[in-house]
Amino acid sequence: MQILHKTVLSPGLLVLTFCILMTAFSRGMGETYGVFLVPLSEHFNWERAAVTSVYSIYMLSLGFGSLIAGMVFDKFGARIIYLVGTACLAISYSMAVFLENLFQFYLFIGLFGGLGAAMIGIIPAQSLISRWFNRRLGTALSLAYAGQGLGTFIMAPTAQFFIAWFGWSKAYSYAGICFFILLILITILPWKAISEGANNNPRRAEGGKPAGGPSLLEGLKTSSFWGFFFIFGITAFSIFGVSLQIVAYLVDYGFSETESALCFGFVGMLAFPGMALTGLAADKWPRHLVASVSYALSLLGIGALALIQISPNWALLTVFMIGFGLSAGARGPIITTLMAELFAGRGLASIYGASNLGQGLGAAIGAFSSGLLYDLTGNYNTGFLLYSCLVLVAASLFWLIPEIRKA
Repeated sequence: MQILHKTVLSPGLLVLTFCILMTAFSRGMGETYGVFLVPLSEHFNWERAAVTSVYSIYMLSLGFGSLIAGMVFDKFGARIIYLVGTACLAISYSMAVFLENLFQFYLFIGLFGGLGAAMIGIIPAQSLISRWFNRRLGTALSLAYAGQGLGTFIMAPTAQFFIAWFGWSKAYSYAGICFFILLILITILPWKAISEGANNNPRRAEGGKPAGGPSLLEGLKTSSFWGFFFIFGITAFSIFGVSLQIVAYLVDYGFSETESALCFGFVGMLAFPGMALTGLAADKWPRHLVASVSYALSLLGIGALALIQISPNWALLTVFMIGFGLSAGARGPIITTLMAELFAGRGLASIYGASNLGQGLGAAIGAFSSGLLYDLTGNYNTGFLLYSCLVLVAASLFWLIPEIRKA
């Protein structure tokens, strides 16, 4: 703890900054797959469903990896999970230059990429932050969640630049090199102090392992857990079904690849303030009301995006970016805060990881469905209608499950 206390910034802020950066690296790189979609389709002459299936494998791996990450964190602590996760990402993207068929993409970009992203993303971040913050827990968790949006904002246009100059395979390989450098830096951090938490925090973990609280099996028996599981899954189905096709959709309707990638990145950038504002609001007002507002913004964004095929213009695109961007990840901070309060203790990371499996399954099916529906219909309208309906279903669950509505 002395190493952290000798710094100018408070130890809690340093841990929060680290978690924000790691979630940015984690999901930011994964979300750039939307930028790689068109180059991969053209290079391998794959249909849209085939290309999006790689992302579906990634999201499945992210979902199941979240469950594994939670159990590894609870048993072995933060240092092991961050080292293993970063190593997976370094291997995943470094191998891209050698990939020649769909199965290899499934294995390295999908399986290794998703597993690595789960292990250095929001699962360990949620548990660490809950040990350092108490009164402003919702705000702190929302900032960590917002790191995903920050990563997308920075990495999407960066990936587009590297693809344009060096090609898709070298763009992936350079990302792999960056993760190898990050792996070295992670080994020198003071993990014992980081893992314990603040002295006055009720969720502090002496020796890096918390005591008390429900186990994973006990958490699985609660209605609130399954509510979070299905909210995660249904929301992810709709949000990822839309987001993966943004770049390709805009290119189809007359926007350049660079403009489309910047739009995708801007959506990610807006997710940062969107999640932060959601966290602030969730600390002040009923969480189910805050969630409902965010779902309304998602519907507004999807509606504006659908209208672009009738009238491609920057006004509609701006409405989409604002509505969809501010709300895309807004439910995450609400759920993580509720779960940190309801399931605090020895099984928190495992329980949260298990609920995040719902997100992985929903995102995988949603991502694949977007490509499949396009191949079957030749347009995006069926997808837009389906995803809009699912947004309404997810919003209703915040009201229908008593433990979630009253929390």
